[in-house]
Amino acid sequence: MYVLVVEDDVKMAALLQRGLTDEGLLADVAETGERALQMASETAYDAVVLDRMLPGMDGVTVCRRLRDTGRLVPIIMLTALGAPGERIAGLDAGADDYLSKPFVFAELLARLRALSRRPPLAESSTLRAGDITLNSATRRVMRGHAEIHLSAREFALLHAFMRRPGQVLSRRDLLAECWGGAEGRSNVVDTYVRHLREKLDRPFGADSLETVRGAGYRLRGDRGSHTG
Repeated sequence: MYVLVVEDDVKMAALLQRGLTDEGLLADVAETGERALQMASETAYDAVVLDRMLPGMDGVTVCRRLRDTGRLVPIIMLTALGAPGERIAGLDAGADDYLSKPFVFAELLARLRALSRRPPLAESSTLRAGDITLNSATRRVMRGHAEIHLSAREFALLHAFMRRPGQVLSRRDLLAECWGGAEGRSNVVDTYVRHLREKLDRPFGADSLETVRGAGYRLRGDRGSHTG
């Protein structure tokens, strides 16, 4: 089992990581919600142990954003807040289980084992970013109520962006994901981004695909600014 521990208390995070490792599990640590979302987009974790109280983006928001992107990874939320309303908020956001601090480490392990015994669920085939919807099962792309027809390569490129809205993807990242890592062809990414913009943005007066100078490209999570 590969577990992502999201905990801003450095000592607690180290204890959890060491304890999980001693039990034969793999464990990574993220100290902020933003970092947790980035790591979860890059690695297929088997479970997430998520602190409810995080600086900046709290655990409930992290949980909700993971679910909004279609990720069904089991989530155990940890909290020092014992009020039923706090637990309900976490469960309604998509958490699978709740554990109140302080807790016995053996109980956390037992809950992780229980989650691992559940039949795996298929990831959602529908991704959304602003008013753009992509369905990987039907291979349909919609912007609002209008369908957008893409080539296979354009679809793969948009899928890469839709899986990580708001995240900057380098040309190397996109080459690896959409072209199988072809070397020395970064210009092909620029060409297909232009093609995608012609179909995805220009007819709708939007600017969703942004160029991040010196870094790559990013798909805005909202509709994008009007261009005309």
